[in-house]
Amino acid sequence: MHYKKNIAIVAGGYSSESVVSLKSAQGIRSFIDKEKYNLYIVWITKDRWTVQISDKTEVEIDKNDFSFVAEDKKICFDFAYITIHGTPGENGLLQGYLDMIGVPYSCCGVLAASLTFSKYFCNQYLKNFGVKIASSVYLKRGEIVEPEEIVERLGLPVFVKPNDGGSSFGTTKVLAVEQLPPAIEMALKEGEDVLIESFMPGTEVTCGCYKVKGKPVVFPITEVVSKNDFFDYNAKYNMESDEITPARISDALTGEIQSLTSRIYDWLGAKGIIRVDYIISPKGEVRMLEVNTTPGMTTTSFIPQQVRAAGLDIREVLTEIIENEFNTK
Repeated sequence: MHYKKNIAIVAGGYSSESVVSLKSAQGIRSFIDKEKYNLYIVWITKDRWTVQISDKTEVEIDKNDFSFVAEDKKICFDFAYITIHGTPGENGLLQGYLDMIGVPYSCCGVLAASLTFSKYFCNQYLKNFGVKIASSVYLKRGEIVEPEEIVERLGLPVFVKPNDGGSSFGTTKVLAVEQLPPAIEMALKEGEDVLIESFMPGTEVTCGCYKVKGKPVVFPITEVVSKNDFFDYNAKYNMESDEITPARISDALTGEIQSLTSRIYDWLGAKGIIRVDYIISPKGEVRMLEVNTTPGMTTTSFIPQQVRAAGLDIREVLTEIIENEFNTK
């Protein structure tokens, strides 16, 4: 009899992005092959780790070995598909725990996860490889820098965002110097440090990539046309943007961005699916915005769109990613 592996789709987390995480978990549950795997959604908060057994029943996870008991039977997880956007699933904390108890998982390891979780440190690291990024100012909580000094360095407009946040929570486009202090305050509600970046005009695009057994798969590129002032939360999740896959850019630019995405994957030592966001300047220069190591996986998210545009089956893609972790052990 074939043993069906038990997969934990791990969602939740400690940040405002937990609501997005649940949508991604439901998307992943719909995508993964149920003939091959038993699927459970595991919900992590600061206070509790629970697994959803049915619509009405949740039971506690035993953190000693990442297991649970249902109907007097102990069930251990064979694999974790992490879809927490934010801490502790995107910054290496959960990865470290899973490494220690020997449970394989879907995304970047501790070093790559913690590096990419800090937008500033990730961008500065990749800058060493020649990746073009926005000019920026990095502020820790309590650090005082005069707004005029920031504007003198970066010009206007600027984007103020939590350094370790996502889904555009706490992100503001600042058009005037007096808007900077409240924008910084807002970003600090989401994290301990703030990234202020110069505005880069141009076309926003995003590209997904994964690699298994040395086989690189780089997806078609999506062009993002926000109906709002920038690609904010409503543009991302409330259909206030047009997402065009493949992007309306030249073959040469497409090749350049796909090649760069593949190299960024290797420079970071990434694992599973990542997504890299870029701006193409009016002169055709490609600049990186940020790297996402646990990208959104709702049915309308970029990655499922790009998988479809590539003519691939997302069920097979996720099976490859899961099985790759068992075959490399």
